[in-house]
Amino acid sequence: MNHVDRIFLVGPMGAGKSTIGRRLAERLGLSFIDLDHTIETRTGVDIARIFDIEGESGFRRREAALLDEFTQRKSTVLATGGGAVLDPQSQQHLSGRGVVVYLRAQVDTQLGRTRHSDRPMLRGDDPRQRLTDLIEARDPIYTDLADVTIDTEDGNPERLAEQIAERIQQRGSG
Repeated sequence: MNHVDRIFLVGPMGAGKSTIGRRLAERLGLSFIDLDHTIETRTGVDIARIFDIEGESGFRRREAALLDEFTQRKSTVLATGGGAVLDPQSQQHLSGRGVVVYLRAQVDTQLGRTRHSDRPMLRGDDPRQRLTDLIEARDPIYTDLADVTIDTEDGNPERLAEQIAERIQQRGSG
């Protein structure tokens, strides 16, 4: 059973999960948690440093443990990292504990929104190809988990948060 007071935002980097999530939480009177930010706060280092020290597998272990913790919290909007859906147990926590909202964005939009960040998954010579490969691999998972899918190309966080709130309320009353 999905809990309308637990909303989990999934999607690729640059889709707007953190920005839209904050607005959505405010609109609905819920707490907001950014999973990546929380990992950085708890470890005292940024995600790029965690990747450097522990590799992606070490980061994913930390991510899965926190996702388990935060998907159990009531009255929460949780913005996950783009790869948080890769772990099968995390998929179960997301789909079984709340409403999953897939924020979808095109590769060009992702590139524009992430160009000034140091994201470990974008290191290398061809960030566009990396984003394309990531979305091809992850889109089926996002789609399968999603209770609601929202295209974020519009880019207006307030309007997108309003759309999500309306879609969730329609689900709850339907």
